[in-house]
Amino acid sequence: MSYRIGIDLGGTKTEAIVMDQAGEILARERRPTPVADGYDAILNNIADLVLTLEQPLGNRARVGIGHPGAVSTRTGLLKNSNTVCMNGMPVKADLEQRLDRPIRMANDANCFALSEAIDGAGQGADVVFGVIMGTGVGGGIVFHQKLHQGLQHIAGEWGHNILEPDGPRCFCGKDGCIENFLSGPGLLHAYRKAGGNKDDDTKIIVAKAAQGDALAEATMQRYFDRFGHAVSIVVNILDPDVIVLGGGMSNVDRLYTEGRDALARWVFNDELLTRVVRNVHGDSAGVRGAAWLWPATVDHD
Repeated sequence: MSYRIGIDLGGTKTEAIVMDQAGEILARERRPTPVADGYDAILNNIADLVLTLEQPLGNRARVGIGHPGAVSTRTGLLKNSNTVCMNGMPVKADLEQRLDRPIRMANDANCFALSEAIDGAGQGADVVFGVIMGTGVGGGIVFHQKLHQGLQHIAGEWGHNILEPDGPRCFCGKDGCIENFLSGPGLLHAYRKAGGNKDDDTKIIVAKAAQGDALAEATMQRYFDRFGHAVSIVVNILDPDVIVLGGGMSNVDRLYTEGRDALARWVFNDELLTRVVRNVHGDSAGVRGAAWLWPATVDHD
């Protein structure tokens, strides 16, 4: 039997699973990511996870890795990772040398989108746009259950399109990126800028709005409108069958009603057929998507 190992490389933890041909998870292991020990320690930890999990299988597994940031098509080096010791490093080549096999890599938002498209909330849809709205904002595009990374590996990076040019400065160096408004910190910034309690977190803001607090409700209405505006750009270009939401902000129930209503107002059409749905796999979507980077029918890179 052919097995796949998926790795979700995070800033604090590294998770690995063994997946069979049918997509069933046979084993799972989580370890702290040894960031303080540096680049080589992080890669050695990944390699040891792979070797540990495949030992009972009786044969070598194909390995897919989900990671923050992106691999430059120009240099082959990792960039934009929040695990800064990995930026500028040949992660793929170094891991292939350690594991003595080809591997596949994609960023965490792409892995999320792929997982939800294959056997999650977007299952059966031809075109799926997966959205992560958490500490940051990212996205991934899947056509007919195949990940589309694009010529420069930036397909789906809608979080760094400019929504409001006079908005706050983004870490990428531009002003008013979508990420600055739709991320969790973006909601907090808007609330506090309007005079909200600086000690309130996103959950409290959402709860206060539901209880009728005028300031919290105004903040949420602005959030929904910005959500609709931002997502309409994707719909107008991509026209996906389904948009799957992930990340901490995907737990805001009103996104699937009032957020979608705002999308319908902004989209360039007289009706909106696109479904906006909550993810199925939750925190496991990333590691599952990493394993799905190797389809069951592929025997070589």
